[in-house]
Amino acid sequence: FAGLADVSISEDIPVEGEITVPVGSHSPDEDFSTLDEPVRDTILRDLKAVGKKFVHVMYPKKSSALLRDWDLWGPLVLCVSLALMLQGGSADSKDDGGPQFAEVFVVIWFGAVVITLNSKLLGGTISFFQSLCVLGYCVLPLTVAMLVCRLVLLAGAGTVSFIVRLIVVVAMFGWSTLASTAFLADSQPPNRKALVVYPIFLFYFVISWMILTFTPQ
Repeated sequence: FAGLADVSISEDIPVEGEITVPVGSHSPDEDFSTLDEPVRDTILRDLKAVGKKFVHVMYPKKSSALLRDWDLWGPLVLCVSLALMLQGGSADSKDDGGPQFAEVFVVIWFGAVVITLNSKLLGGTISFFQSLCVLGYCVLPLTVAMLVCRLVLLAGAGTVSFIVRLIVVVAMFGWSTLASTAFLADSQPPNRKALVVYPIFLFYFVISWMILTFTPQ
């Protein structure tokens, strides 16, 4: 690069382009950062976001809220809560309920992964974690059904108790299925929706069957 040292830029040559930073042109959301935010505010904001997703599941409609702002905290809480209620080990029992907890945990997460892979192979347009988020959050009605069944079983395990539990579980099974399909329907090819809905139906049916057949030790 001989000769470059002798090249000089005249001070009269104007600098092209805008180099000033406009003041007040950015919205607060663009400059938002959690680095300087108190931990309490971060936790409260995340809990509020999870609560809003729960509301979307309980009042299902075609919304992109679960897909746009996906997370796995809600599904994890629901999965652990459902597994804890299903293990049902009594205090004086020698069985600590470990295998039952692991079984429920594996069924929920492995089933969600299989459904997600099936959706992607059929040409779904949502990401892997978006599908896991929707399927996990839509376990909420079945978690409510499990809680109701535990309360009903406290009064006895007769025929009336079984009928009440059957009605509750069937209603919440339909709720979970409809909610998940409402969020995932638009992301699938029109001619392959049945192939996507069937595994979802089977997934929630297995969880519902585990809830219905649950009997405390």
